[in-house]
Amino acid sequence: MTDGRTTGTARAFELLEPLVQAATVRVHAPPGGYDTPGSHRTGPTWGSGFFIAPGWVLTCAHVVGEGGAAVRLTGREVGITFHSGRPRYGGPGAPGAVTGTVTGRVECVLPERLEERRPGRHALWDLPDLALIRVLAPVSHACVWLTDRSRPRFDEVAYFGCTEDLGTPEITGRTTRLRGTAGNGAAIRLADDDEIDPGMSGGPVVDLARGEVVGVVKARRHTGGGGLAVSVVQLRTLPMPARGQVGLYRRIMQAHDLHHYDQHLSDLDNRRTWTDVHGELPPQERDPYGGRGRLTPGERTTLCGLLAELPPPSSSEAVRALVEAVRGEEPDPQPPAPLSWRDGLGLLHDPPGGTGEAAAMLRYATDVSVAEYREPPTPGADEELWDWVRATAERLWRPLRRELGERHERGLAERERRRRAPAGRAAGGPARRAGGLPPGASVLLEVWAHGWEHLYDWRVSVLAGPAHPGRLTPVDSGVRATVAALPERLRAPLAEAFRRCDTHVAAALLEVAVAPELFGLAVEDWVVAGGVPLGVQRPVVLRHPGGRGAAPGPGIDQGGPDAPAGGPQAHPADHEAGRAAARWARVQAGPLQDERADCAGGRPRAPSAEWLSGLPDTTVPVHCRAADQEPTLGSLHAVRDAGYGVAVTRRPPPDPGVSCAPFHRGLREELADAGRAEVLPVRLQTLRGRAYGADPDAYWAAGAGLVWEDPARPLPDVEPLHGDL
Repeated sequence: MTDGRTTGTARAFELLEPLVQAATVRVHAPPGGYDTPGSHRTGPTWGSGFFIAPGWVLTCAHVVGEGGAAVRLTGREVGITFHSGRPRYGGPGAPGAVTGTVTGRVECVLPERLEERRPGRHALWDLPDLALIRVLAPVSHACVWLTDRSRPRFDEVAYFGCTEDLGTPEITGRTTRLRGTAGNGAAIRLADDDEIDPGMSGGPVVDLARGEVVGVVKARRHTGGGGLAVSVVQLRTLPMPARGQVGLYRRIMQAHDLHHYDQHLSDLDNRRTWTDVHGELPPQERDPYGGRGRLTPGERTTLCGLLAELPPPSSSEAVRALVEAVRGEEPDPQPPAPLSWRDGLGLLHDPPGGTGEAAAMLRYATDVSVAEYREPPTPGADEELWDWVRATAERLWRPLRRELGERHERGLAERERRRRAPAGRAAGGPARRAGGLPPGASVLLEVWAHGWEHLYDWRVSVLAGPAHPGRLTPVDSGVRATVAALPERLRAPLAEAFRRCDTHVAAALLEVAVAPELFGLAVEDWVVAGGVPLGVQRPVVLRHPGGRGAAPGPGIDQGGPDAPAGGPQAHPADHEAGRAAARWARVQAGPLQDERADCAGGRPRAPSAEWLSGLPDTTVPVHCRAADQEPTLGSLHAVRDAGYGVAVTRRPPPDPGVSCAPFHRGLREELADAGRAEVLPVRLQTLRGRAYGADPDAYWAAGAGLVWEDPARPLPDVEPLHGDL
């Protein structure tokens, strides 16, 4: 029996519609702007958008690009018509809902390359096709509740936007279902239950079962109803900040969570909030834990607010490590990297092992309360989070309360140990001396030639580093790309990998594992984000593919009649690895000396194995000629076989008549000044930055590459499968 009210999806829509309508806006030309100069009229509708945090509107990039194909999108001013305040139930037209218009400025578009290249008229814009607008005046407005889930659930949804069915612009909503994903999860498909009007682009898509915005309306089908929406999780792909800065994504999500936390705690009026409505939504699937399996809406809002009061995490990997400790397994690596403490909560829904979400989230919050932050928290903020965890656990079972207390005590002891560790040393990890590489995770790019064709397969991964030797987390891979196509094909995968590895104090190392004939690949000149070459943004080094395999290769004597007798014999591969490790340790400490490997007085030469073996262990072999041609190709193999883990190579200048003497002279001075090899990756990055900034004293370093075979970062031996023949 029911009490006569609507139920199920219809009831959820009835509850959520006023909240979503109040936060949805109409996007158009600025007042008195391009379409109607000197007028206060707003002009035609370009599309829709919605407030995601105080002063911030999210919409589609193609919406803010309407009517201005030649106009730069970032910095463009647009008009925003919205409903001031949170209306009482009855919709935006109810008493107390005031319509206003304000000017906004486009702060960012995704992807960034839309500023360089845009599709033709009526063509789909590249995913994720998002734009963030900053409102240029302090106004009172509502905000939606954004999902924290990395993947949408394929349930009933509602989408909202501006329509003019009756001749007047108004915000309307319609229901449909999610039918799948597209663009590697960047887009979600909307079923054809209803028509998407043109002005609805940029409007919110709301999960009716959970009362959270999961997408942004992007496009409709030409043949009828349905279309595409962009997952709001793509906000995590906003450009990474400069070192030491918080970043736009974290700032906006912090403001989002604090807004809803403040609304939940406020007793200034009796209007229902998103948290209130979450508690009134029709029940989801049966909870096997009798109400204890999930946090209540109020608890969830409070937890998000308390997490937002803390400084953000030091890196994405820090969030993933805490989630893994709670789940007991590595979290899903496919969605965009988690960048905030809140994002970690989204990876804890439906945890494995039969435990409830509430227990998993309380364990996670306990670990966050004793975690390392990028800067000291506001006094008492971490203690306040722990006090809330302890109080919330009171409604759960007693063993969990005891477990959380013990977990908190262990975390405090570990944090104190980390703080007492010597400067530059990660707790339980290797020390980082001044000017050296960060000891954490790095990004690994592997490229393989596709048979005899001039096509290449590739893979981008996160290499865990010395803390977990050999641990590799794939990010993306592809096949059959030309050299010219590689920069564009790899732009998004590399950006995602950097988001996972970069910290607020250092950009992660990029390791490029390719066959020596590809050492001339100009990876350091590629632009991934921010319009700055990779080699200027971060250290970039070259590596031979795979490891130094355990089995001896062709031409290695494994023993015979003349081999020494008696006892087990050392494997040649073990001897080779030991020799390489000894050379690596000595060259790291220095002092360094350079030695031309493929050149003598400007003329090519091929070094012999005996000559290479006789050089001091602190030698850095230097190559100045094309890596894919002899004698340099053979020299690179010989240098590696001789156990040199540090070497220098170079793409020669286009003009074959240019002398290599300035390169050798500049490199000799650089090695002498560096003193030890461990600082070379960062010093080469600095040199590239100087050359990029038009310092003529650094031009000699153009095309220089550093071969860096760090034994603490072993590479996988398995190549990816080729595509179908």
